[in-house]
Amino acid sequence: MLRQTGIFLLIMAMVACRPHVFTPKPPGYFKIDTPARHEYRVFDEPGFPYTFEYPVYSDITPDTSFQDQKGGNPYWINVNFPGLGGVINITYKQITEKEPLSFLVQKAYDMSFFHHEKADYIDPTFFDNGNKVYGVIYNLGGNVASKFQFTATDSVKNFFRGAMYFDVTPNADSLKPANDFIAKDIQHMLYTLMWKTPGEVKTNAASAIKGEANMNIKSTTK
Repeated sequence: MLRQTGIFLLIMAMVACRPHVFTPKPPGYFKIDTPARHEYRVFDEPGFPYTFEYPVYSDITPDTSFQDQKGGNPYWINVNFPGLGGVINITYKQITEKEPLSFLVQKAYDMSFFHHEKADYIDPTFFDNGNKVYGVIYNLGGNVASKFQFTATDSVKNFFRGAMYFDVTPNADSLKPANDFIAKDIQHMLYTLMWKTPGEVKTNAASAIKGEANMNIKSTTK
């Protein structure tokens, strides 16, 4: 596992009478009411090559955006947050000779750094959840379309990517409550993420606890 983690990290590394005094009001934003607490349930659909825990105040729907186009995949899903107006787009790819890990990592990296011109900063945080799942979470600062993006892999067969969006004009200040809240949900999804083989069921609370207990996070933020 250390060797596989090392391979992934190596690839990530390469690759204005008296004038009236007017006092302007501070900018106002719509109030975002976040749920009272974080609660989760299991996503473990038959035939899917992965399973994880996701918030009870969200729902999962198939991502059919590219199903009729080359590159579509039945394991692409959306984790929707109706009460917050947000969504996490999740894509999945199998690592193959035609699309090796280095290619998938570079493509994900390019998609994340596509926002770099508007981002005040991009901080990557590497993780290993102890279930042969390791990857990176990108935290983008400023008025960017996607605050969080992430990838996860076992470096051998599975490659999992996610990006969070809100259905509003990006504004870091107004979206901060929602971003801060969902950040914890993203971490929970990733430390409960496990790989499956076709037909396998892995709904196992003990495994989720293992992932949480073993989540090894290393941030590059100074």
